[in-house]
Amino acid sequence: MKMKIFAMLAGALVVVTGCVSTVSGTHTPAVTPSRDYVSDTYDKSIEQVYSAAITALQTQGTLVTEYIPHDETNSVKALYGLVNDHKVWIRVEAVEQRASQVTVQSRTKLGVSDIDTAHQVATEIALQLQQSTR
Repeated sequence: MKMKIFAMLAGALVVVTGCVSTVSGTHTPAVTPSRDYVSDTYDKSIEQVYSAAITALQTQGTLVTEYIPHDETNSVKALYGLVNDHKVWIRVEAVEQRASQVTVQSRTKLGVSDIDTAHQVATEIALQLQQSTR
């Protein structure tokens, strides 16, 4: 009887866990399929927003990887880093000639959605952009 209960719990765990796509085009393990990203659009070039994203990520935590997703054009750049031991992905893409969109996604090490860290990093990006215009 105990083995049946254990098997049912293990089966339920496999069904609940899985992978989610990140904003940078990669995949990561996830426990909760809830919203884990925030997006903002700025009237700045992609280079300005990308530079602010790098600085914000380094200010808040550690920058691990910078890359351009292979299935995209050069108008998309991505970052991956750690903030308070939480995984953070940032995607910066040009939406118009002088407008760029930044999307910040965050999950804990266990794969749980972490919208608070995403908001924190997105706010830091906005502050970096504001400081660069002074």
